[in-house]
Amino acid sequence: MADTSRVSGSPTTPDKRPMVRAVVASAVGTSIEWYDFFLYGFAATTIFADLYFPGNDPSTGLLLSLGTYFGGFAARPIGAAIFGHYGDRIGRKATLIITLLCMGVATTAVGLVPTYDQIGIWGGIILTVLRLMQGIAVGGEWGGSVLLSTEWGKRVGGYRGLLGSWPQFGVPVGLVLGYTALKVCQPIDPYWGWRIPFLLSIVLVGVGLYIRLGILETPVFSAVLRDNRVERIPVLEVITRNWREIILSALLRTGQQAPFYIFTVFVLSYATDTLGFESDQVYTFVIIGALVSMVTVPFWGYMSDRVGRKRIYVAGAVAMLLWSYPYFALLDTRSTGLVMLAIVLAWPIHDMQYGPQATFIAESFTGRLRYSGASLGYQLASLTAGGPAPLIAVWLLDTYESSAMIAAYMALCALVSIVAALLLKERSHQDYGSEYDEQEVPAQKAPA
Repeated sequence: MADTSRVSGSPTTPDKRPMVRAVVASAVGTSIEWYDFFLYGFAATTIFADLYFPGNDPSTGLLLSLGTYFGGFAARPIGAAIFGHYGDRIGRKATLIITLLCMGVATTAVGLVPTYDQIGIWGGIILTVLRLMQGIAVGGEWGGSVLLSTEWGKRVGGYRGLLGSWPQFGVPVGLVLGYTALKVCQPIDPYWGWRIPFLLSIVLVGVGLYIRLGILETPVFSAVLRDNRVERIPVLEVITRNWREIILSALLRTGQQAPFYIFTVFVLSYATDTLGFESDQVYTFVIIGALVSMVTVPFWGYMSDRVGRKRIYVAGAVAMLLWSYPYFALLDTRSTGLVMLAIVLAWPIHDMQYGPQATFIAESFTGRLRYSGASLGYQLASLTAGGPAPLIAVWLLDTYESSAMIAAYMALCALVSIVAALLLKERSHQDYGSEYDEQEVPAQKAPA
């Protein structure tokens, strides 16, 4: 009888030491990348409109500033295609080193861009180009980080949901670092203060590179290389074979990603400009929420290992749908305590989807096409949900002068996620190192 403990030479129970190193490298790397990405978002909401798009009314200036912010989201599917291709051809580790360098260079350069008063509209143009570089880097980062964590775990069962939640853990960490850095540095000097957190990115990137250079390639991709299973054009192959999973993965994220950027980006301008709160107060509330999220993200990832990815995800999307109106009702009270409650409580509700999301999506694609497929599905939502969300929220508020329509928009996004989650196949207990498409080809009946 064949030894079932090994498939393509990879053990069912892996060495835990390289797995721990891979998880740490994944979490640290994504924390640094999201620090860079969020830092720009915070500055776009609170600073860039005046520095790079002056002379417009406040709403137009904010929309122009958020337009450069949206550029980063538009570039993320491009990064997913580029780095997904190389991640499935040359490996997870090498690709992640490139994405980290790309993000670090772009973010540091943002801190050096002259303002409108110095070079006119060229400042806004340069910002947009650098934001596109950030988006391309993030588009390739996520998929590799998730696979770096999950492909070191058990091939069947185990704690893959928990492992996959650690790259997601990097989001609240990066957000806290970005918010805190901007909050501390901005008052130091009117010209250089806000630039300091961007310039510090180069130091964080150095730390991330040191950690990532010390990890090993994942057992799943090593087996793909050894068995000569590398696809010539992985992106084209996965679009041909798994277009349904790519579309469902993107739709799956709608009810998580759109609300998230309303909770973390739009709320900054809404709470200060519309509700009259001090920006420092709102920063503090969001930081508290992100600290809570550092616990709830891995918790919901762990729970998905116990009761299933799909069940947790659908429950989280339903909770988001029900939360949409109470969230804005609490904000609109203008009561400090209730506004804080709304901002903080939004995080654990959001994390019911976000915790298990990475593994849920990654499991939908076979090993040799996983980087490309998971990255494309995940990042396409940036065009349809994450990027447009703050812009749509600003437009709805300006048009209807009420938060009710923004709540309705969030509820509709949650409904889309519910449907997508129900249609996406549950693969929690499938062999993660096998080639799904080969297993699922119907066996030919032997001739009589």
